[in-house]
Amino acid sequence: MAQQRLVQLSAQRPTSTVCVLGTELAVDVAGAAPRGAASFHAQGTAGVKLYVVHEGGTAKLPSSVARWPLAAGVELLLAMEALSKDVGDEKVRVSYFAEDGGVPLGRAMLYLSCVEVSLDADGSRSGAPSRTLADKRLWTWGPEGHGAVLLVNCDREEPEAARHRAEATAVRSYEGLCEHRGPGSLSPPDLKDMSQLVLRTRGPRAIFASHRLVLHVSYGDADKLGVFYGGPGPSMDDYKHVLGGQKLSYAVKPSRHHEESIFYVEALSFPDAAFDGLLSVHVTLLDSTEKGLLETPVFTDTVVFRVAPWIMTPNTLAPAEVYVCSVADNQEFVGAVSALAQRAGCPVSVCPLPENRHDRWIQDEMEFGYVQAPHKTFPVVLDSPRDRGLKDFPVKHILGPDFGYVAREAPEGASGLDSFGNLEVSPPVTARGKDFPLGRILVGSSFPR
Repeated sequence: MAQQRLVQLSAQRPTSTVCVLGTELAVDVAGAAPRGAASFHAQGTAGVKLYVVHEGGTAKLPSSVARWPLAAGVELLLAMEALSKDVGDEKVRVSYFAEDGGVPLGRAMLYLSCVEVSLDADGSRSGAPSRTLADKRLWTWGPEGHGAVLLVNCDREEPEAARHRAEATAVRSYEGLCEHRGPGSLSPPDLKDMSQLVLRTRGPRAIFASHRLVLHVSYGDADKLGVFYGGPGPSMDDYKHVLGGQKLSYAVKPSRHHEESIFYVEALSFPDAAFDGLLSVHVTLLDSTEKGLLETPVFTDTVVFRVAPWIMTPNTLAPAEVYVCSVADNQEFVGAVSALAQRAGCPVSVCPLPENRHDRWIQDEMEFGYVQAPHKTFPVVLDSPRDRGLKDFPVKHILGPDFGYVAREAPEGASGLDSFGNLEVSPPVTARGKDFPLGRILVGSSFPR
């Protein structure tokens, strides 16, 4: 069972509560016992499974024991295995008896409604969201691992987005993207880059009318993701940003005619030394039936995503495109590179003098890699912090549809060794008995070690 919640009974009036499919309810039988009660008897309707925990053992009801002592350590647990058709259509009755038995001293009645609340993503990494028996709060690596993957949506889908992204380069990162987006600014390619998050709500719709469903993220995760929602059957213009940035929660209103609400999630930050890449999204069902009282959490479901890292590609791979700078004194070099690329069947992009501003060292300015999730893969250029004549070339000329961009601020005291001429990655390699299927990143240093 995923979760357990304590329900208080009353001998004066019936109690009603919601049981979420896949969870247990612990019933406080002692709290409602009348004075002089020494034992209790519990009986439920056909849709309720009852269990008594006594002296370290668990007995399923009905059992050979008709009455259980109201002693310390005795618990009554219940679960429901089917959704309710109507509100309160299943019930449990607890009868209390004195030491000598006889007529019950009192009774407590509990009315139950079973609903399903489930938050699901592509935990199986098949390319589409699916239900799973695995713990969605855990994320594990490897071919047999489990957990959904999130992409940093760092490519450019349309000219307006390009302008915003160019403005964002003033801080040399890709954070804050959600602040630029508004209703109607998403495009179909945007949604294809994002991971789907499916909220399923089944059961009597009156339950969801008297309870609140809230999608929420922690303060620490809010600046690293964005969540978009368009309601049932939305058009592209209907999508709006509902979580991320300053938005920590969003109240979901389940449709009477749709049991699934589909959200789209994007990451805004790549994993690095200060961020392990794990992000959590939660949905909580809140009981708001008691007017004037604080809402009570009934159930919370959580999905953990891992942000796909930027993966650098080795220069032993077949080239996809060659970039070269043209300056006043290297025309012979540019011609030789172009001829070699033509023989290899590889396109050449020549950065002219007005754009490179006499900076010929394009390998020092940028490095190529990619990001990958089960639903999408695209290349991403990493912009060096050297910031010389070529500093605007990657964001202006490489960032585009399905071609992402990322940059990092140079740390204080950066030197020429922080140029990307000193950054390489090996082909797949085995070192000291350990396999590195993506290679190992090599960083140059002025001090041999």
